[in-house]
Amino acid sequence: SLRTDYDEKELKDALIGNIEKFLLELGKGFAYMGREYRLEVGTTEQFLDMLFYNTNLRCYVVIEVKTGKFEPSFIGQLGTYVASVNHILKTEHDNPTLGILICKDKDNILAKYSLESSAEPLAVSEYELAKLYPVDFKSSLPTIEEIESELK
Repeated sequence: SLRTDYDEKELKDALIGNIEKFLLELGKGFAYMGREYRLEVGTTEQFLDMLFYNTNLRCYVVIEVKTGKFEPSFIGQLGTYVASVNHILKTEHDNPTLGILICKDKDNILAKYSLESSAEPLAVSEYELAKLYPVDFKSSLPTIEEIESELK
């Protein structure tokens, strides 16, 4: 229904606003590139929920926000965005782009297997739960506790 779509958009906007503010307040090198960031991919337009550049890691960070529960197809979408940023925006001076998916809740096993299927460095976070990311990113990215306390 129209009301449901509107509620969904409102919730997503509020979440994106919170995440944006949180990452910028962290002061861990996050530079804001834009919301609904438009990329021309082949003959299509793709819109990334949020795009940051992390000056400490020297890489782009794509953040995709979903208001529902985790679906494996989200990984394919985020992986495509990450690969697109690598091809279109990344220069030889940048490290590979990172992708973070934030969704309402997730089945940890399903998320783990979905992440294993992607060649891109992706992470999945619940609004209130864990954050899966490679160990070497932890110094520049927020901790699980920081994300959980901010999103609760």
